This record gives sequence, C-alpha cells and structure tokens, in this order.
Amino acid sequence: MTWFPVDNLLCRVLAITITLWLTLLLVFTIVPAVLGVSLGVRRLYIKTLLKIFEWATSRMEMGAKEKNQELYKPYSNGIIAKEPPSSLQQEIRELRGSCCLRSEPEFEMGDIFYFCRRGMESIVDDEVTKRFSAQELESWNLLTRSNYNFRHISVRLTVVWGLGVLIRYGVLLPLRVTLAVTGISLLLVLTTLVGVLPSKELRSFLSEKIHMLCYRICVRALTAIITYHNRQNKPKNGGICVANHTTPIDVIILANDGCYSMVGQVHGGLLGMIQRAMVKSSPHIWFERSEVKDRHLVAKRLSDHVADKTKQPILIFPEGTCINNTSVMMFKKGSFEIGCTVYPVAIKYDPRFGDAFWNSSKFGLVNYLLSMMSSWAIVCSVWYLPPMNREEGEDAVQFANRVKAAIATQGGLVDLIWDGGLKRARVKDAFKEEQQKLYSKVLVGEQELRDQSEDKHLEEENPEEISDQNSSKTQGQQ
Repeated sequence: MTWFPVDNLLCRVLAITITLWLTLLLVFTIVPAVLGVSLGVRRLYIKTLLKIFEWATSRMEMGAKEKNQELYKPYSNGIIAKEPPSSLQQEIRELRGSCCLRSEPEFEMGDIFYFCRRGMESIVDDEVTKRFSAQELESWNLLTRSNYNFRHISVRLTVVWGLGVLIRYGVLLPLRVTLAVTGISLLLVLTTLVGVLPSKELRSFLSEKIHMLCYRICVRALTAIITYHNRQNKPKNGGICVANHTTPIDVIILANDGCYSMVGQVHGGLLGMIQRAMVKSSPHIWFERSEVKDRHLVAKRLSDHVADKTKQPILIFPEGTCINNTSVMMFKKGSFEIGCTVYPVAIKYDPRFGDAFWNSSKFGLVNYLLSMMSSWAIVCSVWYLPPMNREEGEDAVQFANRVKAAIATQGGLVDLIWDGGLKRARVKDAFKEEQQKLYSKVLVGEQELRDQSEDKHLEEENPEEISDQNSSKTQGQQ
C-alpha cells in the first residue's frame, strides 16, 4: 500500500514536467512562428556563444604556451604557394626555353616535367576533393567533431566543454527534435487536408500559409539565425531561383522567407512521404529516376511551369550536389536553357557555430540531421542578387558560368570550373582529351608561329613576289 502514493507522486511530477515543456514550446516557439515574429532569444544566445568562444580561444592559446605546444592552424590559402595561373602553351615554352623552335613539330622529353609537377600539385593540394570535407576553423568552437582535442589543454576548458555537451545533448537536442517532429507532422497532415479542397485559389492560399508556418518551425528546430540581404531582388513568379548548395537545409533557409516550387528526384522513406504530401497542395516538380536522364522532358516541365505566372518561382541548385561552404562548382546548364529570368541567390554559413555541410557519401540524412541539431546553432547570410537574363549570342554554358561567378563573388566563395559529380565519379574522358588538345596545340602552334614569322620576313624583303604568289594561289583555288 505504501507504493501507491509514491507512484501517484511520480505521475504528477511527470505530468507537470510534460505540461510545462509543451507550454514553453507553444509560447516561445510555435506562436512566434505562426505570427512570423522573433523574441530575440536566439540572437542573445548567439552573442553569448561568441563571448564563450573568445574566452575558450584565449585559454587554449595560454594552455598551449604553458605546455610549449604549437596550435594547429589550417592552411587557408592552400598547402602549395602557386603563382598566378598561366596558359599551358606559355608554361611549356618557358620550360623549353627560347631555342626550342624546330622546323617540324616534335615532342620534347622535358615536357613531361610540366605534367609531373601539375600532377603532384593536384595530389598534394587537390582543390576538388577538399571541397567535400568539413571546413576547417581558425579557432575552436567547443565541438569535438570539428577540430582536434583542444579540450584537454586546460582544466577550465574541459569543464566548459563538458557543460556544453550537457546543454547541447540534454537540453537543445530534445527541444529541437520535438520542434522538428512538430513541424514535419504539421506539414504532412495539413498539406494532405488542403489537397482535397476543391477551390484552386483557396488551396493555393492555404498551402502558402502552411508551408511558411512549417518552415519557420523547422528553422527554430535548428536554432537558425538567418540574415537576408537585398530583399527587393527576391524571386518572382515565372522565374527560376538558382543558389549554391551546401546542405538540404538550404531549402528551409530560403523557403523561410518565401515559398518556392521545388524540383527534385522522387525519394522513398520519410522524404518521399513529405514529397507526396507537398505536391498535393502546391505545384512541385518531382521526377522519377528514369525521367531525370531525359533532358527534353525535364526542360519541357520546367518551361511549362515558368510559363504560368500564377505559379511560384522554381528553386534549383544547379551544382547537383553539396559543397562544403567554401566554393561554388560547375553549374549544370539544363536550368539555363529555358528562356526565363534567373534570380541568383548566394548562401554563406558561419562555420563557427556548426558545420552545415552534408557529406552524403559518408553520413545518412538522419545522422546528418542529428549532427546539425546537436550543434550550437545554424547562422547564415542570404543575398538576393539582381535578376539576370540570357544575353544575345550567349549559350547556356556561358550564361551558367556568369551566374555562378556572380554568386561566388557575393558569397565570398571560390569559383571553380570542376563538376561536383567528381564527388562520386571518376574524371570524365572529356577533361583528359581537353588537356591533350591543348598540348597538341603547343606542338602545332610552334610550327605555325615559325611559318608566320618566315612569311612576314619574306614579305618585308620581296613584297611584289609575295603578292604575285598570293594572287596565283587564289586563281588556282578558283
């Protein structure tokens, strides 16, 4: 009989705890998300973290000096100090020297030193492979997965790191998981209900409100602080929004400030459920795996969508894969072949609070999301660039490169020509053939230059003879 009062007390305490937890969740998160307002708690939290990081960095440097240790510093500009890039022809000619011109094109054994040097540089300081690993930090952010074991340098630093682990996994992670489940559940249920409404106008209106509500809840589930710049350039209906791609959360970051029609491949599991629910209430474009390879089908569906000015702008990530927040890689030309306005957007994450990059070849989506939710926060800036249109005489590749360069410049990212598909695939034969063509031009080009210089010398000495020869050649061709 003495166990019943204890059981009742435990049940009451548990009920009070759950009620208090849900009340705080409703008042401080869901209600502000519905109203689209911020109470300023997240920004105060970020300012506090910055002060803690500054203190931790100073303690780390002091502890390293006491133990005569040298702190690890990443190579921000690469391992190899490289000179400004020059053409292959110029470097080969400099390697051969001035006495290399021959009467006939000929291979020089010394040319292989150029290719050996470039190959070793690519292996040691590979500018492609390192774009698919976590971005290195100048200072420690008290996260074990982002740097070395700096927590063992001093006792105070170890205590602060331990408290951070308790806060992130004991308080923030349960809160964020609850918010994420709430946002995803509301999205699944409400979009399904709205999808059965007969009125297209009412369905479109409610769908936009529901998507904004759920995205705002998911943003709070990541403790995301987003700064939007130049909102007058926000994408409009009948256009395509293109952005650099770091993480699947890019979709939530952008959709938190306006609704978009998504384009992507059909998935299974939880992501597939979300896709099927979303398409019931708003015009998203999902492709089967076999349809993605049909470029004409993809282009037609995109063209039909942007032709309808009542539909939301399309959101596309032309890189096709996630890059580690340091650079922008090659844009696929498909979305730039459509004759419509392109709205570029640059997204840049602050790596001090968490690594937003998703290495899909190493981590699954669930593990990645848990890693994000156990970070300190997600802090990023979004720049809406002026709309761009394809110029006269400009092909899709040139247009894509121009948009990519604008995004890289605004976001402070490195503009790379490489295909992001190299993350999983081997180098295409076209890249190898391009280098072979460049080298062949070096061999043939020397002979052409020699012939041109000889013709010019002869013309200066005997201009009348050269003129007669040219006229006879012309008559012979006729």
